[in-house]
Amino acid sequence: MTVREQHAPPGFLRLAGHPLRWRLLTELARSDRQVRELTGLLEQPQSLVSYHLGQLRAGGLVSARRSSADRRDAYYRIDLARCGELLTEAGQALHPGLALIPAPAARVRARTRVLFLCTGNSARSQMAEALLRQLAGDAIEAASAGSHPKPLHPDAVRVMREHGIDISGQRPKHLDTLAGQRFGYVISLCDRVREVCPEFPGHPQAIHWSIADPSGEPDGYPAFGRVAAELRARVGFLLARIAGG
Repeated sequence: MTVREQHAPPGFLRLAGHPLRWRLLTELARSDRQVRELTGLLEQPQSLVSYHLGQLRAGGLVSARRSSADRRDAYYRIDLARCGELLTEAGQALHPGLALIPAPAARVRARTRVLFLCTGNSARSQMAEALLRQLAGDAIEAASAGSHPKPLHPDAVRVMREHGIDISGQRPKHLDTLAGQRFGYVISLCDRVREVCPEFPGHPQAIHWSIADPSGEPDGYPAFGRVAAELRARVGFLLARIAGG
């Protein structure tokens, strides 16, 4: 390694420090997005947005998944956990005293309602609802529904038991049964349901998490474990966001 390389800023700072890439990360920290959405939000040409998304993907900060609603399109998502790890490393590279102290558990000051939506309300949204209830306690009222409800998937029940949660008594609901109700956050977990999500009163914050339906994955039960782990991580970051106002 050359002297110049030894004194170069950490890769995370060089990557995230670019103004347009920072704006991309900021938008993706709010919600998974398609390229055309990011192009509109940043008011930049698609070729430029795609180039910088490619840089963020190469750096491991962002990933992409084909849309289940339109296979010609893709959703981009940020890896917040990885960003946190790299940010910690960058601080320590400057001075050992800058090692980040783990933040205390997020505490929600005002009660709010969160609605999770997916197509069948049989796995993803039920799991997200249960995890939020477990992590937030009484501070948040969690609910879930689907555009085409179907019976609760047994593997969703099984994987939640591994997280210490019993959802066997949960029942699927149609999102129409919640029409007119007020929520602080409406989170779609399915690309298809995002396309048909109705307007809810009070202008809740609309967030999209593009997560594959585990019941459609070829490896069966392990897919439910992956989805549960991803949902737990995302719900944790959601709580921090809600607590931060």
